[in-house]
Amino acid sequence: MQIAIFGLGYVGLTAAACLAKTGHKVIGIEVSEAKVAELKAGGCPISEPGLHELLREGIANERFDVMQSAGGIINECDMAIVCVGTPSGPDGSHNMTYISEVSRQIAAAISTNRPHPLTVVYRSTIRPGTIEGLVTPIFKAELNGRFSDAVELVYNPEFLREATAIADYFMPPKIVIGTANGEPSRNMDLLYEGIDAPIFYTPYRESEFTKFVDNTWHAVKVAFANEIGRTSVKLGISARKVHEIFVSDTKLNISPYYMRPGGAFGGSCLPKDVRALQYIAADVGAHTVLVDSLLRSNDSHKHFLLEHVTQGIAPGARVLMAGLSFKANSDDLRESANVDLARKLLEAGYRLSVYDPSLVPSKLIGANLGYAYTQLPALNQLFVTRDVAEEETWDLAVDSIGILDTLNIKADRKVSTNALP
Repeated sequence: MQIAIFGLGYVGLTAAACLAKTGHKVIGIEVSEAKVAELKAGGCPISEPGLHELLREGIANERFDVMQSAGGIINECDMAIVCVGTPSGPDGSHNMTYISEVSRQIAAAISTNRPHPLTVVYRSTIRPGTIEGLVTPIFKAELNGRFSDAVELVYNPEFLREATAIADYFMPPKIVIGTANGEPSRNMDLLYEGIDAPIFYTPYRESEFTKFVDNTWHAVKVAFANEIGRTSVKLGISARKVHEIFVSDTKLNISPYYMRPGGAFGGSCLPKDVRALQYIAADVGAHTVLVDSLLRSNDSHKHFLLEHVTQGIAPGARVLMAGLSFKANSDDLRESANVDLARKLLEAGYRLSVYDPSLVPSKLIGANLGYAYTQLPALNQLFVTRDVAEEETWDLAVDSIGILDTLNIKADRKVSTNALP
């Protein structure tokens, strides 16, 4: 394919060099006169291992060229890739000036007699809703009724790390492609032909959100590691050895477990141990701000779950909760988020019943018994048998531990807190 790349910063220049390497004809569009001059002279304006060599190879093979403005080159291209900057504004939002201007330039340059639509790919990090709410209206206004025939808009976030960008391009952890309907794009398939990585085609908003989720998680990991590190140092513990032990566990610690959006955390271990670590860290002056926020975040999620399950269901409705313990196949109610949800439903005026195959209230003992009846004094009256759960008709059935599909429940609305949609 012939591809125009707008913006030759770290992302754009790496993409240009790698695409030229794979046989595409690439034209880089860069407004900086000094950067264009340096590239035309065979230089490389950024430091990235292996990039200079790839650029020189692309120029030698006549697969890479650079210019300051696109001019009429757009109509010779199969694809335009937008890699311009989206710097932070004073309030933390992205400044979309460059995205808007480049979009307008591309749209204005598309001729009326293109044999096939131009695939315009955005790789800049943008807020979810930008393609639909900003980019699409710009193209529709410029193309004046020719939008569907003239252009295919795509969002394709990049996952390049500086200093390993070329290896990351050819061996990415994943490929995420957002299209208008979430369906595959022929040109995007050609773009990534030969690259072995899981490919996710999604609607625009999911693809736009991916980069924020990834980078914020990376920031959480760094902050968490540093909080544990400074607490370790304060306690005279080897932070290096603690890290070695932690990352060796790929079954739970470094894995998809605990990473699915759903219920709040609870049970006899997580809340207790988080509180204890908070105390230890405060006692030694480690200032673990992230760890200190975990329980507040969990409480906020519990309130969100109440709003989520009762949406459109007025107080006074008959509600069945399938599961009260903190997870399936357990009778442990200690700090169960589902006990909190049950209490909140009762306080809000819902007529609640509970079915949990692992729980018999009369058999609860010790701390489990004390916690259950402290939070739900009428616990015995809430429980129903499976026969009753399946014979009655409910206004709302809440699946809190992932067992609702095993039951034949008649309900006007069914909703899960075990995994959010």
